[in-house]
Amino acid sequence: MQAHAILHPRPEGLYCPGGDFFIDPVRPVERALITHGHADHARAGHRAVMATRETLDIMALRYGADFAETTQEARLGETVSMGDVSATFHPAGHVLGSAQICVEQDGVRIVASGDYKRLADPTCRPFEPVACDVFITEATFGLPVFRHPETATEIARLLHSVRQFPERAHLVGAYSLGKAQRVIRALRDNGYDAPIYIHGALAKLCDYYQQQGIDLGRLEQATVDRSEKQRFAGAIVVCPPSAFADRWARRFPDPVACFASGWMRIRQRAKQRGVELPLIISDHSDWDELTDTITETGAREVWVTHGREEALVRWCGLNGIAARPLHLVGYEDEAE
Repeated sequence: MQAHAILHPRPEGLYCPGGDFFIDPVRPVERALITHGHADHARAGHRAVMATRETLDIMALRYGADFAETTQEARLGETVSMGDVSATFHPAGHVLGSAQICVEQDGVRIVASGDYKRLADPTCRPFEPVACDVFITEATFGLPVFRHPETATEIARLLHSVRQFPERAHLVGAYSLGKAQRVIRALRDNGYDAPIYIHGALAKLCDYYQQQGIDLGRLEQATVDRSEKQRFAGAIVVCPPSAFADRWARRFPDPVACFASGWMRIRQRAKQRGVELPLIISDHSDWDELTDTITETGAREVWVTHGREEALVRWCGLNGIAARPLHLVGYEDEAE
């Protein structure tokens, strides 16, 4: 059976006719299989949603309990029959609850990876390579210039700056789902045991991570008025990147603007955002991880989505692997 007959792009997203479902649709549909809880992949309004328990919980936290008419928990490694196809969820290593979705029909196996990373991350299950005929990979950092350092190296730079400037607050911009909790846990793993202050927008998700057994240590709300300004001297405050533009950020003592993102590899991006301390911490695979993963899957064909598609397609061709871009729209990488 031809792979494109099993999965193919439609305006709503990646569609499987044999199972009559979409994977991470960008518009409301009858039946959606969701890889993870980031807003560009997990949207409210579908009639039926299937995802891991953590992703369903995260969607409920973000959109309310009625984000879909019905929900179904996908257990990792458990195969479910859906019409003429079978679907199995496997860990993706991106954020808590993230999964790849393996779709199989008539002996042809396609793995839709969603977003994924290969670096160790104690806040989520590690990526699990799945042998397949067709591998659908993201390409957010699909250029050879992107090679991510170890997380501990970047956290050490942050802690060095905190010691160097004890009179200043360090504001760390980090996406509210996954990145913020990973940065906090990495600080703990590197011996930082002082309270970490968080923006109110992170509270629900940080609480949820703690409830799932991921120890983030002592967290306090970053609520400050003028009379308390000096209380945050030497403190680490984690917030959404958008908070940098708010009046809230200017209440802290001479704040050091930090941003945890794979995009901080590009100096001009850091400069444009006014970032004083760029931290190269990404929840997406870098170039070497993308190419190594493609090789590990043994896929004879690769479909590339949302990112630097052309370079990865070219690499596949040079290595004897058929590849093409999917040109899916509606998936953003700026918040990474």
